[in-house]
Amino acid sequence: MTGFKILLIEDDHQAAALVCQALTLKAHQVTTVATANDGLLRASVDPWDLLIVDRMLPGYDGLKLVQALRKTRVEVPVLFLTALDGIDDRVEGLRAGGDDYLIKPFAFAELCARVEALIRRCPAPSRRSILSYTDLWLDRRKHIATRAGWEISLTQIEFKILEALLLNQGKITTYKMLLEKVWDYDFDPGTSVVASHVSRLRVKIESDFSVKILHTLRGVGYRLGVDAN
Repeated sequence: MTGFKILLIEDDHQAAALVCQALTLKAHQVTTVATANDGLLRASVDPWDLLIVDRMLPGYDGLKLVQALRKTRVEVPVLFLTALDGIDDRVEGLRAGGDDYLIKPFAFAELCARVEALIRRCPAPSRRSILSYTDLWLDRRKHIATRAGWEISLTQIEFKILEALLLNQGKITTYKMLLEKVWDYDFDPGTSVVASHVSRLRVKIESDFSVKILHTLRGVGYRLGVDAN
């Protein structure tokens, strides 16, 4: 996975588009919502590396949004973006659970630098704790797998297999690689142990979805991707 997964909660569509453009150019993956209610839902359900939150939002303000998230133990770093530039405003934002505070208007170079510094230093899920391919997400810290927002119940072995496939997405993950990474075998036991577990994993991540993303290369291994060719 390249870049960070960032949720931008901003009701000004023009400002949101500019922030998205700046962060996307740095290879970050940005999802935008325009209301506090939508932001609360997405921030609570999906794993993120960073939340960028506007103070003034429809429904209720960004402070209450972040306070609600902190009460439910969502510890992802939060960067407030706001035109409120008073010292009291900044203190209020930090005390509400924000980790940094950037005043509008701002330089996009500073925004990108703050984003990267904030994720590096905050004790929240790191970039490497979240693996994804399209709508399939794996939170290694919380040990949760989801597809299209729906949680998938996996055994420990299935979780490790999916982790290995996501780490090697777009490439061939051989039987030997899975035996080494999942079972810690340095030899081929000569059984269908890998195939049987992958078969059960495939049912869980594909049976309810039209787009198939896990492909078998017979005699070689597997490939996670939309097209196995």
